[in-house]
Amino acid sequence: MATNENLPPNVIKQLAKELKNLDETPPEGIRVGVNDDDFSTIFADIEGPAGTPYANGVFRMKLILGHDFPYSPPAGYFLTKIFHPNVAPKNGEICVNTLKKDWNPGLGLRHVLIVVRCLLIEPFPGSALNEQAGKMLLDDYEEYARHARIYTDCHAIKPKPKFKNGAISESATALNVDQTNTSVLSTEQKNGATGAAVPLPSPLAPATNTAVNGSQDQPTNAAPSKVTETGVSGSTTLSTAPMMKNKENVGLSKVNADKKKIDARKKSLKRL
Repeated sequence: MATNENLPPNVIKQLAKELKNLDETPPEGIRVGVNDDDFSTIFADIEGPAGTPYANGVFRMKLILGHDFPYSPPAGYFLTKIFHPNVAPKNGEICVNTLKKDWNPGLGLRHVLIVVRCLLIEPFPGSALNEQAGKMLLDDYEEYARHARIYTDCHAIKPKPKFKNGAISESATALNVDQTNTSVLSTEQKNGATGAAVPLPSPLAPATNTAVNGSQDQPTNAAPSKVTETGVSGSTTLSTAPMMKNKENVGLSKVNADKKKIDARKKSLKRL
């Protein structure tokens, strides 16, 4: 357990629990840095909210906890230079009611960090520490926004690129397709070397069985066809040629029998 002379043990225990929760489930756009050896200074990186002059920038800040925390509010400072009415241009001190008159011991670090990020969305020029920014915000918002964007581009940390949803799945799918194509190619080369022509099933096609009975509707002089059974272990090719030969033999036998009957009748008529 971390120790600090400025904080009582019960406060350190409560902070450890809260910092663990912030690390596991951070608020939107906020990442907290934890120093296990000193809980009196909390660092956080805050992403500039979209639609504000601070978008596409990350701003580092710190909260300094006094010896009587949580009965007195922490002091907040921006370490990254920022053009904002409620941030002092010299030392980055943050002026917000939550850290002043509206503080109460029940407020946790999560609430404080969320309030500071909301300050980037809606500044309060009435309690400005940067008088130029406060006056500009009231008189000419476009000029204020232009100055804030310049500071963001020059001083803010650039956010790390984020992967799009599904990129890993797409990569895995492409890898599987390549592996399937390689497998099919290897099988074709093997069959070509042995002289066997075995039709390969599509890797995405379901297993199918072609019924043999369907060949009864084919004419007797049709070319021999092949029936392919596709399964998990591969494909097996069956030839219907023997079946066609059997049908031809049966037909010839029947014709010969009829011819013999006719010849017998002719002989009987001659005798008469």
